[in-house]
Amino acid sequence: MSDRRHDHAGPPRCIGGPKKRGPHHIGRSRGGPSTKLHAVVDALGNPIRLALSEGQVHEMKLAYEMLADIHDAYVLADRAYDAGPLVEQLQARGCTVVIPSNPTRCPQRAIDRHLYRDRCLIENFFQRIKRHRRVAMRFEKLATHFLAFVHLASVLVWLS
Repeated sequence: MSDRRHDHAGPPRCIGGPKKRGPHHIGRSRGGPSTKLHAVVDALGNPIRLALSEGQVHEMKLAYEMLADIHDAYVLADRAYDAGPLVEQLQARGCTVVIPSNPTRCPQRAIDRHLYRDRCLIENFFQRIKRHRRVAMRFEKLATHFLAFVHLASVLVWLS
């Protein structure tokens, strides 16, 4: 009787390794299975807060949680974060909101274009952490392990 397993694979019950239990935060999006990484950075582009969600989850689901402790700051974000309750909540805490209005919004909110240019800091942060192959390719199955490697890459961003 021939066995197609490799010699060092171990007994048949061990094929594929142990099952990893816990949330994976891998969801379906247009491009296939994916995970969204949400981040809040400071004025220098250093990470303050990180979170994961499934690929199909909208950004607003975590926006209130991510921006809960932000007071007296400039909040720069893209159009996905243009929601009336979020903007009102941030303005009540003394924040200057620099979020372009959604094209479907009737009264378009005016923003400072010079301040909005600094939004490249968050894009540059994502670019810096994705230089690490393990973060860019998501080798980890469990969300907690993947987020741990994202935190490690973020520490390297802080140190550079």
